[in-house]
This record gives sequence, C-alpha cells and structure tokens, in this order.
Amino acid sequence: MLSIIIPCLNEAPGITEALRALGPLRARGAEVIVVDGGSEDGTVARAAPLADRMVTAPRGRASQMNAGAAEARGDILLFLHADSALPADADRLIAEGLRRTGRRWGRFDVTISGRHPLFRVIETMMNLRSRLTGIATGDQGMFVTRPLFAEARGFPDIALMEDIALSSRLKRSGPPLCLRQRITTSARRWEKRGIFRTILLMWRLRLAYWLGADPAKLALRYDGNR
Repeated sequence: MLSIIIPCLNEAPGITEALRALGPLRARGAEVIVVDGGSEDGTVARAAPLADRMVTAPRGRASQMNAGAAEARGDILLFLHADSALPADADRLIAEGLRRTGRRWGRFDVTISGRHPLFRVIETMMNLRSRLTGIATGDQGMFVTRPLFAEARGFPDIALMEDIALSSRLKRSGPPLCLRQRITTSARRWEKRGIFRTILLMWRLRLAYWLGADPAKLALRYDGNR
C-alpha cells in the first residue's frame, strides 16, 4: 500500500485540482493524507472531501510530513508537494522499481511546469545533480519504505533543508532509486521571485547549509526573499 503525504499551507487555489488528480491512485488502493500547517484560506475545507485523512500539525514541512507519516498505514511513504503532480502510474513505478532493484527509497525525475527555456536547463541540472550525489529534494517526490523511514528517525526537525538532511540519512542504507519518469512541479517559485534570483538564492542557502549554518537562520533568509 502506498501512502501519499501532502504538507500544505494556504494552498486553496490549487489543492482541489491536485487532489482530484490523485483519484485514480486512490481507486487502486493508495491513501492520501493531507497535513495542514495552519492555513487561513480555506485549504482544509477544500481538501477534506478529497483526502482519506486530514491532519493538523505545527507549521513546517518537516513537522507536517512526520505527522502525516505517523498516521499513514502504507508500506511505502511518498512525500508530495501540494503544487506537484505525479505520473499517472506512480504507484506501479515505485513498487516495481523498488522490488526490481532491492532499494528502499528513491525519487522521480522532475519537470518544471513553466515554458521559459531556462526551466529545461534547471530541471536537467536538478535531475543530474541528484543522480550524482544521491540527494533527493522535495520537488522530486521522495518515497521511502516505512521501516527505513523509521530507521532514519524521519525528517529532522529543522526549518529548511529537511529533504537534504533526510536524504543524507537514507543514503547510509544505499543509493536512491532514480526513476526517469517525470513528476511535474509548479514554476511559481521561480516566476514570482525571478529565475536567476531564485537560482542564486538556493545555491547560497545550500552552500551555507553544507558549511554548517543554522537551518532556522537559513529559513529566515528564504522567507525574506519571497
């Protein structure tokens, strides 16, 4: 059984469409858990009829995803951003891929929804970097078996870079399964902030994180650039 865990905060404009797209997976047995971090725009009311479970948790992706994982009943946990869309046969791809390779976690390649030519470059570099480093990001739809997630003690309770931190823990069990099928993620982050500005910001934040900077301070810098 696949459990799809979606952390959200003020996602009312797009949450209905995002959850309806998961309907075929639910019909095949997947469960969808939406974890709200204190939305004030009607997200919960729109999401509740289209999810198997609504959970509330303190704001923060790590906190919310851990809360969703604690409620999940599936053998495989898939963490999905509210503005991302899975391949139609994601459940089969994950199950068959893990069984075929013997691996215990992984992610999809990513496509950015915008039409700007630079998005093709960005997504190509994201996918290549992930293959070379064995690090997955939230945009890529990370999935992990329940036992391995428990062994890794879940997402570290940090304000930013929780996906990178978890990937580093999961790598100790082996490399990720890198599926070439694409998850589509929204370009809104780059379009609102500016493509080059967003690229430079994320490079600076990741470098600072690897050099030991406090994730809470990095989160303030990230939020300050929204």
